[in-house]
Amino acid sequence: MKKLIILFSFLICFVLPVKAAEVVEYSESAILVESTTGKVLYEKDADLERAPASMTKIMSMILIMDAINNGNLKMTDDVVISEHASSMGGSQVYLNTGETYKVKELIKSIAIASANDAVTAMAEKIGGTEDKFVEMMNNKCKELGCTHTNFVNPHGLDAEGHFSSARDMALMGTYLVNNYPEILEFTSIYEDYLQRPDGSSTWLVNTNKLVRFYQDVDGLKTGFTQTAGYCLTSTAKKNNMRLVGVVMGVDSPDNRTSDTVKLLNYGFNTFKLSVVYEKNKIIDEVRVEKGKENTAKLILMNDATELLNINDKAKNYTINISIDKIEAPVKKGDKVGVAEILDNEGNLVTKVGITVNKDIKKANLWDYFKRNLNMLLGGKSVIK
Repeated sequence: MKKLIILFSFLICFVLPVKAAEVVEYSESAILVESTTGKVLYEKDADLERAPASMTKIMSMILIMDAINNGNLKMTDDVVISEHASSMGGSQVYLNTGETYKVKELIKSIAIASANDAVTAMAEKIGGTEDKFVEMMNNKCKELGCTHTNFVNPHGLDAEGHFSSARDMALMGTYLVNNYPEILEFTSIYEDYLQRPDGSSTWLVNTNKLVRFYQDVDGLKTGFTQTAGYCLTSTAKKNNMRLVGVVMGVDSPDNRTSDTVKLLNYGFNTFKLSVVYEKNKIIDEVRVEKGKENTAKLILMNDATELLNINDKAKNYTINISIDKIEAPVKKGDKVGVAEILDNEGNLVTKVGITVNKDIKKANLWDYFKRNLNMLLGGKSVIK
């Protein structure tokens, strides 16, 4: 392993604890997370298990996007509506049995109108059955580290044994926006239309009114049932910092909005995200074994960031770069090492993967001939 230490001066924050009563007023449980670092900025009874209502659809959207990312589903694929899907009550877009819709139209209906019939149709499309899809939901929850969640349906209608927590919903929301930011193209829409097979259309209005009235909000998912009360997993981005907030168990939609605005305002007014080291900036050069080129330049796979208090002063940082032996072929995007960023007291700030700055193919016999000939002539290798 090769290690290189580089010194920088940047900002550091000391996150001060906040009493629950100082931010939210009406929520039984709440949490606020910065999405890049995953740091919790505020929490109130965040592990309390409660009915999540339609916030359940965040996990359903994760599995839909996973299927698209894995190549098992396309936005242009057809989905035939089953009798079971068309019978879903609660919030819906009134899909009829036997109708066919594109995946994109159903995602739009889920993200904007919180359509129970649309999400059930997608669950059957991906899982084969709703029960199988629910099993996939719970497996994904475990993968993400959720410890206070159990789903029994993909839509969030009240059911025995169906629960989650503010912390777990924040984990799901953060995963969704970090891995599939394209979902925000749907969740940020305030109003649109669902085009029906017969040529008619249905008006869709976002159940999350903050996408219209709070400038930086572009998602994520509301919820309401008699058991759950009013809930919301929100997300907003400002000055390169994305927050994910969750409020649960609120007594009215107005109070849900009030607490969410307080959460987001607290986050944006108290913290900022500093880029300690930029993505794609060259940080070192190493040898590549068996490559058409002898060396490769190393870059960070993502920005290295530190969550700061908005008034903090500059401080020194160090970067420890650990690289494995690199052998061609290697592609840009392949992880070849890790950069650890430490503060001046030696505390780990963050870890970021390292990759090469371009693809390097494996050398062939002609490459080796030229290289050896050059060495025999006493010159430097012509393979660069």
